[in-house]
Amino acid sequence: MKHSDIEKKGLLMAILVIIVISIGGLVEITPLFFLKSTIPPLENVRPYTPLELEGRDIYIKEGCYNCHSQMIRPFRAETLRYGPYSKPAESRYDHPFQWGSKRTGPDLARIGGKYPDSWHVQHMKDPRSLVPESIMPNYPWLEKTALDYSKIETKMRALRMVGVPYTDEEIAEARKGLVGKTELDAMIAYLQMLGTAVTED
Repeated sequence: MKHSDIEKKGLLMAILVIIVISIGGLVEITPLFFLKSTIPPLENVRPYTPLELEGRDIYIKEGCYNCHSQMIRPFRAETLRYGPYSKPAESRYDHPFQWGSKRTGPDLARIGGKYPDSWHVQHMKDPRSLVPESIMPNYPWLEKTALDYSKIETKMRALRMVGVPYTDEEIAEARKGLVGKTELDAMIAYLQMLGTAVTED
């Protein structure tokens, strides 16, 4: 049967399209059931602390992922600039992961520990005071906004349902480290832990 004959028969064409899409879908979805056995674990990767978890949510809320990726591709130019390439196991506890490909600003996969907290405070208040060519907006309100951690236990329980190993005790104690913190404190805690568990091979 020729391709032109198939195109003239609408029902047959629709059935064949469904079959091809089904096969493609299975090829894409099936490996996800075996992720634990296909992604080697990294021993230093740990779940986020409650403060880091709140910081990650602020990072997402403020749209930081629109300009910053958290994925270093395995190319020489990238590893020379940013450090070791990103490994899937690094995002083990990220739901959703923040890899992305958009880079208006630098990749943040290895930002943790690169600068002191005071640098991040100033950078969030006025990026151009540290990086004159930056087009990043100012985020001065983060330092003045008290951290809303009213849903931290719910977030941690939800993450536990998708495989993050938070214990009942960790969830019960979650609020203790969040009292009196600002959104900026949480954001800095999140940024400072990015990539710290990964070492050069």
